[in-house]
Formats: sequence, C-alpha cells, structure tokens
Amino acid sequence: MNLIWLAIAGLIAGAIAKALMPGERAEPKGCLMTMLLGVAGSILFGLLAGLFLGWDTSGSLLGQITAGVLGAMIIIWALRKFGR
Repeated sequence: MNLIWLAIAGLIAGAIAKALMPGERAEPKGCLMTMLLGVAGSILFGLLAGLFLGWDTSGSLLGQITAGVLGAMIIIWALRKFGR
C-alpha cells in the first residue's frame, strides 16, 4: 500500500478508535499521534489476525481501516490498563 494511503487509513482508523473509546487518560493526542496510533493498530492487528486466524488484512483500504481500528482499540486498552 502506498505510504500516503497508509497515513490516511491510519488517521481515519485512529480517529474512529478514539471516538469508540472516549477518555482522557493514556491515549495519544494530536493529529500525528492519532495517525501513528491507527498505523500501529493496523500493523498489530494485521500480525495477530495473520498469525492466529490466517486472515489477510492488507488487501483493501477498508480492510486496513478495520484492522487499524481494532488494533488501535487494543493499544488504547493496553495503555489504559498498563500505562501511566
């Protein structure tokens, strides 16, 4: 996937994940951090889904965004549980 599309998908996924899990603690703030949260979530969920379920989430932009949202929600949960 093109780097620009990855950044756009990460921004969308991070924003959706932050909207689904509102709160003020531990989640990254700002546009760049939201984008990085979505990209990291996409990578995390893509690896987990491929390893445990055999799914390929890199086929489409919708798959990337879905994986990014689910992965970002896992990251937000982990930051809230084990973070500061």
